[in-house]
Amino acid sequence: MGAVQVRDGFEELYGTAPEGLWSAPGRVNLIGEHTDYNDGFVMPFALPHTAIAAVSRRTDGVLRLHSADVEGGVVELRLDELTPESDRAWTAYPAGVVWALREAGHAVTGADVHLSSTVPSGAGLSSSAALEVVVALALNDLYELGLQRWQLARLCQRAENVYVGAPTGIMDQTASACCEEGHALFLDTRDLSQKQIPFDLAAEGMRLLVVDTQVKHAHSDGEYGKRRAGCERGAALLGVDALRDIPYADLEAALVRLGDDEEAVRLVRHVVTEDERVEKVVALLEAGDTRAIGPVLVAGHASLRDDFRISCPELDLVVDTALASGALGARMTGGGFGGSAIVLAEASDVDTITKAVEEAFASGGHTAPRVFEAVPSAGARRLG
Repeated sequence: MGAVQVRDGFEELYGTAPEGLWSAPGRVNLIGEHTDYNDGFVMPFALPHTAIAAVSRRTDGVLRLHSADVEGGVVELRLDELTPESDRAWTAYPAGVVWALREAGHAVTGADVHLSSTVPSGAGLSSSAALEVVVALALNDLYELGLQRWQLARLCQRAENVYVGAPTGIMDQTASACCEEGHALFLDTRDLSQKQIPFDLAAEGMRLLVVDTQVKHAHSDGEYGKRRAGCERGAALLGVDALRDIPYADLEAALVRLGDDEEAVRLVRHVVTEDERVEKVVALLEAGDTRAIGPVLVAGHASLRDDFRISCPELDLVVDTALASGALGARMTGGGFGGSAIVLAEASDVDTITKAVEEAFASGGHTAPRVFEAVPSAGARRLG
């Protein structure tokens, strides 16, 4: 659904034109998985798929929410009754943003919101962050709060962590708020410093495919939280604030210190090597050696599969089939336990790889995957 339809839908629902229209994208993470809550490095880029919101202010302490993508009417909430972890529906994401803004002392007095999103839900492409960021940006503009993009991202993360109850890191919201067209975002999640890295695959005769396995995941279901707690335990055992503080050169010595704590060894090894892979990809892209990032992506998948243990048969099937069909690199992306994989390929090989993956899924009795090209796109912005 486009901006015009969202604007018209708002008028139909609320009987008046919205004060404005905003969009915020989903994201794909090129490399740097489960490093964000370990104070490490990540490298996402924004997708052309977006959440669009038509929004107007209210002065009566009421928040009205409606989604064109969800069956049901307008949901009406009172701002003074918003309570963390009280909502298990999609409305928790925009309501959580309003709660987080007010908790931070910002005078938001209510809003009418109508939303529609083209970001696939449950595919590991940050559909929730897009919903959060689009509402945060709209309220920041309408209420003239003066918050910077990174500040909005942090408030959205608080909404997801505390209000929704999903222990996610800062990457998804920062990517949605801050990415630039034609670039990947090199983000240090400790100090939130950013560097935009040119990433124009089409100009070099390559494509990046997203393969949505249609296997749904939900971050708040516990496995994600277990991995996070395990990483925190590993950092405590090693006497550091976060696994970011273990240099790659010191990894083997750190693993020896963990002894026979097999889980801690696996989790620590993944995070430390993944941070190194992010830095390697940045160096290769800056050197103009884009094709050489393929093997780094493959190594990242092996680490997520074997050490972090968050892959699944469908994700492994995408990666193995794509590589056997000539892909330059492939790996699962996102939180894991389903969702999507990315495939780096020569433009001339895209059709062959896509057909091979689709046939492999059919042969395995899996639901047909959704395959589309991921083009590095703009971050959140006002549309009108």
